[in-house]
Amino acid sequence: MKQHPAAEEYVEKNFRERYLLYRRLNRRLAAVLEVNHILEAVRAEAKLVVPTAMEACILLLDPVATAYTRPMQCDLFATPRNCLSCKRNRPAVQKALAQRKAIVLNQPGTVIRPDGAVVATGPEAAVPILVKGEVLAVGTVLARPGTRFTRREFFLMRDLADIAGNQLLGAKLHWQVTQEKLKISQNLQQLTPFVPRAVARLAQEGPQGLALGKQRRQVAVLFVDIEGYSRLFSRMAEEEVNQLVERYFSSFVDPIHRSGGDINETAGDGLMIIFPDEDPAAGAKKAVEAAFDIQATASMNNLSLGLESDPLRLNMGINLGQALVGTTHLAGSLGSRMTYTASGPVTNLAARLADMAQGGDILISEPVREQIKGLWPAYSRGEVCFKGIQETVKVWSLMGES
Repeated sequence: MKQHPAAEEYVEKNFRERYLLYRRLNRRLAAVLEVNHILEAVRAEAKLVVPTAMEACILLLDPVATAYTRPMQCDLFATPRNCLSCKRNRPAVQKALAQRKAIVLNQPGTVIRPDGAVVATGPEAAVPILVKGEVLAVGTVLARPGTRFTRREFFLMRDLADIAGNQLLGAKLHWQVTQEKLKISQNLQQLTPFVPRAVARLAQEGPQGLALGKQRRQVAVLFVDIEGYSRLFSRMAEEEVNQLVERYFSSFVDPIHRSGGDINETAGDGLMIIFPDEDPAAGAKKAVEAAFDIQATASMNNLSLGLESDPLRLNMGINLGQALVGTTHLAGSLGSRMTYTASGPVTNLAARLADMAQGGDILISEPVREQIKGLWPAYSRGEVCFKGIQETVKVWSLMGES
């Protein structure tokens, strides 16, 4: 049966209006993830499609909504109001919640302000906003006295409720994820003094980052040892030795981080520092810069502590090459512990070079020396046989001939 031309025109106009509403509001909210911006946009759109509206708002039913929303300016009140509760007890809202469908009450009504002033209103519409079968919020529109809602306005208000529900749910989920990230970030900041920065970065990437295990990577490894560490205990109390070492090592953190290093392990008398960089020249340069920076910082500490006549000396060893880098999980019956380290011959040789160094020397391997040619002079210490390493190793010093 063919429709009357006027009816066809009405249907076409109605669908076009609804289509334009969807397109207009979706464009407006395309990049919006903040709940109040969504509430303001939907409210403005409701006032646009209902020209007789005195006020329009969305009442969120989420009990924690106050954590991710703020009060908004209401046209019926002189100051911003918390829209989560101010109209919740109105008859139209209660009826819409009870019947889980859009309701229009055509009789006149009133709104009483906190100062006792009475504002006369006309009809009121309330539309439940449902997401996955649950009522997330209620949209309300109060019209001016002496007016009525049209059928067109009723359908457009329902369309607005559909759009608002999906947008609000997405914004709330984004807020929850953001809160979780903030919580993780705060926890990591509290743990920063106790874990390498590489572990913190992996933790921020999520569980998948920590589960990767070790991977073969190009690294420079720097070992720092305190010369005569055991002799310190013959001159000082154990507590004084610990305070002295902690002061020195703490002062090295900034120089190490400036050069892009990660403090991997600390023992009583030494540090192991990793410089991961796929460019061997860049990795070697970072490690050498850090070594010189640490030596300069140690010299300043010696002066400030009055140790010029008997300074605390640091011996260092630097090596370069491929190593297995990543997390190591140590599991026991009472729990597990995770470390981040580089392992293999590259690390072993760097440790041996630091053991060999004396008098505050910085010893480097042949691969390091090749990468820093033209940047710093290197002085031969000959070929050395190290325990656990089959071939002899060419050793170079950065501190001088002797």
